[in-house]
Order: sequence, then structure tokens, then C-alpha cells
Amino acid sequence: MNLQSYQKLVAQFCKLPGIGAKTAQRLAYHVLKMPEAEVKQFAVDMYDARRRVKYCKICGNLCEGEVCEVCEDPRRDHSLICVVKDARDVFAIEKTHEYRGLYHVLGGTISPLEGVGPDDIAIDQLLARLGGEVKEVILATNPDVQGEATAAYISRLLGGYDIKISRIAHGIPIGAELEYADEITLAKALEGRTSV
Repeated sequence: MNLQSYQKLVAQFCKLPGIGAKTAQRLAYHVLKMPEAEVKQFAVDMYDARRRVKYCKICGNLCEGEVCEVCEDPRRDHSLICVVKDARDVFAIEKTHEYRGLYHVLGGTISPLEGVGPDDIAIDQLLARLGGEVKEVILATNPDVQGEATAAYISRLLGGYDIKISRIAHGIPIGAELEYADEITLAKALEGRTSV
């Protein structure tokens, strides 16, 4: 079958991260079954989000103005900055309702194999925010090779500042069984143990 419009739609869905050919075909087929008005609104909403959503000029989080809601909130603890890879991590931490400090979004992690070095992420912007009220920087990058390398690099840079540097704990998730945990996760859980 030579359905060019359908094939073009599938190709567009394939460009999205984590979407393979089969999923792209299912999504395209779903769009074709939707009422025309819904499809049009979907397209308008995508375009509108792309046009309106920006990065906060202070922390790099997503926002629709110049500054995000977190940075604008006077009730947040300005002595704490939690460093994360991207805005998705901010959303994940905010869902816990436990953290009341500020954020700094790096926009990636150091990955020499992918050609991403320290100058390619927002480390200089983080350093510019230090001083004054900041008393602690929490490194909350992912516990993978790139996240650990980024955390170690930032930790070395911050060594010259008079602030506390901490790393989020890693280990066994609630509800998991030890026998199914990998060696690295178990090692991190033992390393990050706390008193009871």
C-alpha cells in the first residue's frame, strides 16, 4: 500500500524518543481514528506548547514566562539548590512534595562518547548562582555512568566554595527484593546506609 500521508505520520512519530516502528504505526492509526476536530486541537496544542514553553533564565526549568514558578516562589528555601539533568527530574522530585529548595537544570550530563563535555551543559550558570544565600548543593543526577561522572566533576568544582555538597542516596527501591538487585545497586545501598 502506498499511503503517503499515513507513512509521513508514522515517520514523524518514529522521530520521538522511545518510539519504534510498531508503536509509531499504532499511534498514527489512532490519530486517523480520532475525530478531525480532536486531531486539529492536538496539532494546535503541540505547536502552542512548542512556541510558548521556554527555559527559566535562572534555573533552566520549563516555564511560560521568563522565570519558573519555583524560582518565583518566595516560600522556597533559597539556601538549597538541587542539581538535575533535565526538567523531567524537577517534575519527579516535585511530585514527592518533600523538597522545598530551588533547582538547577543542567540540560544534560557529561558524556565524552556522545561528544558532550562540561562546556555543553549549564555548569557555568550553576557556579554563577553560588554565593550569598546558598549553603548546600544537592547533586541529583542519575546513577548511571554519565550522571556519576557529572556529579563527580561538579563536586570537584564546588570544592573551593564554602558550601555543603551532597548526593542523593541510591539503593534498593521500596518493595524490591534483594536477590533481584544488581551488584552496583546493592553496593550503593550499603554505602548510603543510615542509622535506625
